[in-house]
Amino acid sequence: MPLQKRSQIGLTYIFGVGKSRATEILTQADVDLNTKVKDLSEEELARIRSIIDEQGDVEGDLRKRRQMDIKRLMDIGCYRGLRHRRGLPVRGQRTSTNARTRKGPKRAAVAKKKAPGKK
Repeated sequence: MPLQKRSQIGLTYIFGVGKSRATEILTQADVDLNTKVKDLSEEELARIRSIIDEQGDVEGDLRKRRQMDIKRLMDIGCYRGLRHRRGLPVRGQRTSTNARTRKGPKRAAVAKKKAPGKK
């Protein structure tokens, strides 16, 4: 967590903790939202850690679970799984234009040779 940020914002640097969950964690731990991360005491940090541990998945566990969910979709062969497998948008977006983030960079079109003209 960055030391110069407020504790509420600093917690959002943990994968799986957003702004609302960070606020919830800090209120449960009786920590002021505006306290800088560098100013937190060891006792406060320990309380925050214990709350995060008991609340659920974060970081590696959450990433692993998300990957397993995607793998399950691909294994059962549902539509969403097929879209993941092909690297196309999963949630119904258009693909004739846009969708460059999922599809990757444009492939250059191969220029065809012109047929020799009759004289």
